[in-house]
Amino acid sequence: MAESKEQLKRSLLVMALVLASLSPRVVLGQTTIVISADQQFRFAENYFTKGEYYRAISEYERFIYFFPQDDRVELATYTTALSFLNGERFKPAIQAFRSLIGKYHDTELSMKSYLKISECYVKQKDFSRALITLDTLLKTARDHGVKDDALYRQGWIYLEMDEWEKARDSFDKIAPGNRDMFRLKQLSEAMSKKSSVKEKNPTTAGLLAVIPGAGHLYCKRYRDALIAFLLNGAMIYAACEAFDHDNEGIGGLITFFEIGLYSGNIYSAVSSAHKYNRKQKRDFLKYLKEHSILEASAGRADEGLELALVYKITF
Repeated sequence: MAESKEQLKRSLLVMALVLASLSPRVVLGQTTIVISADQQFRFAENYFTKGEYYRAISEYERFIYFFPQDDRVELATYTTALSFLNGERFKPAIQAFRSLIGKYHDTELSMKSYLKISECYVKQKDFSRALITLDTLLKTARDHGVKDDALYRQGWIYLEMDEWEKARDSFDKIAPGNRDMFRLKQLSEAMSKKSSVKEKNPTTAGLLAVIPGAGHLYCKRYRDALIAFLLNGAMIYAACEAFDHDNEGIGGLITFFEIGLYSGNIYSAVSSAHKYNRKQKRDFLKYLKEHSILEASAGRADEGLELALVYKITF
């Protein structure tokens, strides 16, 4: 009896093994995609070239993380910072460029990073920090081409600050061999036309405003001149009428408001002269940029992004 039970167990075990061998097997396969450093760099570069800077930042950072020993890490770091700049995120851009300078010190891209930091400050209208950054580059750089680029940018910042003599000094320091490249002859000729720019004297505008509207007329603000003349004239006429009819209270009240309006007319005329002069300077700077500033150059090399010096200054 015990022997038959043992045989039964053996038979059941054999049947189980046979059934297991006949049952279909389900194999779960996973596809592993391996991306090389070249593929990842080209992927990031593709976003940068298309102007999708925020995606480019993520992909360049991924490249740096997974391939820290690759020779293009510095370029990826630089282009990450450049993506922040092009995306108008100036503070992160400055931090990224400074990080590159701190890590790589005096390489070509670290020298370019100084230029880009100054560009970030210019776009934020922080001209003093832009100049400080360029001064640091001038003391640090060994390459005369980089120094001349810094001097060129420095000159344009001084022009924006209306410091024409300092601008000329910066341009004059550029090496003779690079003066043609920076088109300094054309720039000097254009700058010489500044004397033809007509400005309005704020003092004259204020004195003319004694006659309501005359100061604005001097500043070529014809509508404001008409409004000032009509309003002040109406208030003066109303005050005179009130006094003529023995309405001293009403006349005094109108005179009170007219004094404020009349004073505002003089202040507005002086302010209009300053605004007129600022507009003339902006228009002349625009003229200089259109006729003198080098255009930006950028292209694509066979195996990656070719990053050239950018000479176009924007304010």
